[in-house]
Amino acid sequence: MPLTLYQLKPAFQSLLRPLVAGLARRGVTANIVTTAALLGSVALGALLALDPARTTLFLLLPAWMLLRMALNAIDGMLAREFGQQSALGAYLNELADVVSDAALILPFVFVPPFGWASVGAVIFLATVSEMAGALGPMVGAPRRYDGPMGKSDRAFVFGALALAVGLLGGLPGWTFWLMPVIGFAILINTINRVRNGVRAAHCGAPGSDATHSTPTHSDSARS
Repeated sequence: MPLTLYQLKPAFQSLLRPLVAGLARRGVTANIVTTAALLGSVALGALLALDPARTTLFLLLPAWMLLRMALNAIDGMLAREFGQQSALGAYLNELADVVSDAALILPFVFVPPFGWASVGAVIFLATVSEMAGALGPMVGAPRRYDGPMGKSDRAFVFGALALAVGLLGGLPGWTFWLMPVIGFAILINTINRVRNGVRAAHCGAPGSDATHSTPTHSDSARS
């Protein structure tokens, strides 16, 4: 699997496990956490898109990206480790990720030198990438998380861009080329997810993370 921040997931989960156990004891469910991450992402994306001139607001995005990654890890751990897996959770998990990604990337449309074409293309390619990963169980393969530029990688990149916008008040002109590079990397990960999913299905062997082979509410800190 090409290098991706997803490979840091086990260590990240170990740090969160005591918190997850406490949440489970208090009756917090995986679907509640997933929904909270979705609503928070949409709210922040709307705030930034409606007032992009207040560039200091973009400083909220890196912090939220980190919190969202934690919430995504927590919902998966609650589902797997506390018997909360469900068909509804699987749908909510995948759909919430795609909508949240779009909501958090969309405000960059209003940040020069980007625009609708480049940012829209990245959102489209990210959606296709997540669909390619989610289709693995349909062909008898695990859910795929291959990189480069999976969800965690995108969170890091757009968090860094938002930090620059917030601190500098904008971005230099050369950063225009970042969107095509990001889009190309996502295209490569889509190809990797399809190719490796097909290979895993033909071999009848689990992929890089066999715990995700069941199409239920799985660990969504995944890409």
